[in-house]
Amino acid sequence: MRETLVLNASFEPLSTVTLRRAVVLVLQEKAVVEQAHPELRVRAATVELPMPRVIRLSRYVRVPFRRRAPWSRRGVLVRDRHRCAYCGRRATTVDHVVPRSRGGGDTWLNTVASCAEDNHRKADRTPEQAGMRLLRTPYEPSPSDALVLALGGAGRGGLPDWLPVPA
Repeated sequence: MRETLVLNASFEPLSTVTLRRAVVLVLQEKAVVEQAHPELRVRAATVELPMPRVIRLSRYVRVPFRRRAPWSRRGVLVRDRHRCAYCGRRATTVDHVVPRSRGGGDTWLNTVASCAEDNHRKADRTPEQAGMRLLRTPYEPSPSDALVLALGGAGRGGLPDWLPVPA
C-alpha cells in the first residue's frame, strides 16, 4: 500500500497515511497536494486529481511535543539504510553494541544495523573485544527525522527536494 506523507500547515512532517485517506483529506479540502506522482491520477465519475505523495493540512494542528522517536528494529534498519555498521553490506539484523547480557538495552545509541554474518561473529562481545570497528556511530533521530527516513527508505524515494532528509 502506498504511503503518503502528511505535513502540518507549517510544513512540519506529522505522519503517514494511506493513499485512500490522503485522497479523502484532499477531497474534503482539509489538505492540499504538495507533491504528486508524475503520471498517476485518481479518477472517479466527477473528479480527477493527481495521486498524492505529500499533502499539507490546510489548518495548523497543534501536536503534543515529542521528545524522542520510539525505538524499533525497523527504525534502526531504516536509520542505517539497511547497511551493516561493520562491513557495509546489506543488513538484515540489529546488533547491540553493548550486548543485552552485559546491560545494554534497546536504545538508538546502543543498536546498529548488521549483516547476519557480522552479528554472529561479534556474538556476545563488544566491538572492541571482537576486534571489529563501527563504520559509523549510532545516533538518535528526531521524531520528524525518523518519519522522513522511513518514507525515504533507500534514498530520496521521490520525496520533494525542499524536504530535508537526515544524513
